This record gives sequence, structure tokens and C-alpha cells, in this order.
Amino acid sequence: MTDVRPANVRPLRINVVTIFPDFFTTPLGLSIPSRAREAGAVEYRVVDLRDFTHDRHRTVDDYPYGGGPGMVMKPGPFFEAVEGLGARAPIVLMSARGKRFSQADAIRFSQGDELTLLCGHYKDVDQRVADHLATEELSLGDFVLSGGEPAALAIIDATVRLLPGAMSDVESARTDSFFERGLSAPSYTRPPEYRGLMVPDVLLSGDHKRVAEWKEAEARRLTELSKGPQGS
Repeated sequence: MTDVRPANVRPLRINVVTIFPDFFTTPLGLSIPSRAREAGAVEYRVVDLRDFTHDRHRTVDDYPYGGGPGMVMKPGPFFEAVEGLGARAPIVLMSARGKRFSQADAIRFSQGDELTLLCGHYKDVDQRVADHLATEELSLGDFVLSGGEPAALAIIDATVRLLPGAMSDVESARTDSFFERGLSAPSYTRPPEYRGLMVPDVLLSGDHKRVAEWKEAEARRLTELSKGPQGS
């Protein structure tokens, strides 16, 4: 797989369509997402879905056809928001039905020119958004959030940290868990002893070969443990 995004390409444009634009204001202004923008590696466009409604109540949801509990987000505002942005693929709907987001997706997004994230809310989003507007659906896992905003923010963070200028040490991104591998080895720092808890001797040995072998072995061990029992 190709490495992190080259430094000599235009900024990645990330569009977010949401009924809660303020949800993104502080997180995108802090830490790595902010540093990536300051480095010119990313542009954020967060738009209010309600700006693409046509009634005085700025209604984005309605009762589901066929009955049932909850409200369903209307297709029209999503289509008009994406058209207003002039967005190109990938256009990602945050959805519990989606494929699970992975590090491979973050790398793929970081190497593109544009990424659009559609944040649902309420009970569901009209299926026509998934079938005829979004190019893919992604989920963070087998659990339900109150809306797509936390999932979109996680995807943004995982993606922009791979952009040039986002991290002071790009090698740190390359050695993260899931970056073309399983889990990474445990990390330790000073002091070597804290309340009787010791740093593994090998990490204090100065023997680079032994340290590398220990890290590789620990990474394999933790990756296998994370898979859990494989059944009888």
C-alpha cells in the first residue's frame, strides 16, 4: 500500500453535511486537525443541512412511510447540500449499515483530493440518499450513536493525521497500530521504575536489534490476543 500523502499536492478538501455544525468547531480547531489546516494540507467546509430546506421551520425529517417509531431524514436537503458543494466522490454516509471504517480507508481518503461526510440523525436517513447520492456507507462498529457527527469526526481525525504537516514526526504515524500491520507494541517512557512497576529490561538495554525483535514479538502477541477465541 502507498505511504502517506505526498507533500506536493493540493490540500484535501473535507466537506461535512450536518444539522449540528457547531459540533465540529472546537475539535477541528485543536491539535492535529488544526495543525493540518495551518500547514495547508486540508480545508474544512462544514455546512448546515437546514440551509437546504424550503419551509419556515427548516424541516429536515418526516414520518416514515409504512409506519413505525422515530423520524426519517428527508432526501432533498442532502441532495441539494451535496450539489451546492459541488462535491465529488467519495461521498460517505455515516450509517450503522455501512462497512466498518479501517486504517486502510483513512489512508485512501488521505491520498484523495476531496472527501464528503454525510451525518444522519434521528431514526434513519431516507434510503435514496444511500442508494443514489452516497458512494459508500461507513460505520465505526456494531453500536449506535445519536448521530453521524462523532463518527465523521473520528474519520476526519484518522485521515488528516496522515497529511503532511499534521504531525511533527511522520514516522509516528507509520508506526501506529493498523498502519499496514496489526497492533503496535506497548510503549514506555521515563522513569524506568514507578511505584515498583518496571520498564521491560530489553528497552533499557541499548541493544537495537533486541529491542526491534521485542517490539515485533509484542505486536504479534497483542494482535493475536485482540482477535479473541477462534471457536472450537
